[in-house]
Amino acid sequence: MKQISGNKLLVRALKEEGVDTIFGYPGACTIDISDELYKQDDIRIILPRHEQALVHEAEGYARETGKTGVCLVTSGPGATNTVTAIADAFYDSIPLVVFTGQVPLNLIGNDAFQEVDIVGITRGITKYSVTVRDRKDLGKTIKMAFHIAKTGKPGPVLIDLPKDIQ
Repeated sequence: MKQISGNKLLVRALKEEGVDTIFGYPGACTIDISDELYKQDDIRIILPRHEQALVHEAEGYARETGKTGVCLVTSGPGATNTVTAIADAFYDSIPLVVFTGQVPLNLIGNDAFQEVDIVGITRGITKYSVTVRDRKDLGKTIKMAFHIAKTGKPGPVLIDLPKDIQ
């Protein structure tokens, strides 16, 4: 039996969580996810002009709808541009799930182009922040992220997705 790609699994999991809107800014480490999102019609994609803006837009969406806001950004500066808005969501208890692209696993920690430790950077301003290191954990990590974001005191969760996990 052929295993589906991480990108397809991500889109399927978003649909299972009832996501109808995602705020995303494509880049090299998320372009395949964006391609998969554009192949379907169930999830609307909002493309802002800047990564910080998309997280603030997702906050507004979450406040207005009562749903969890969902974001997608690429690695490096794309991910770091989200930090101020993630902190805002943390302090205002806004449920968000932020997906960040990342370089392949074998390049993490090797000063690769546009690699940044976004999990470490956001650890103090998220309820949970994790890099998915095994493809088989992707589905349960996504399910857990949505649960954590909206239970107890709501807040942001960050899932870092290395290119080879996607």
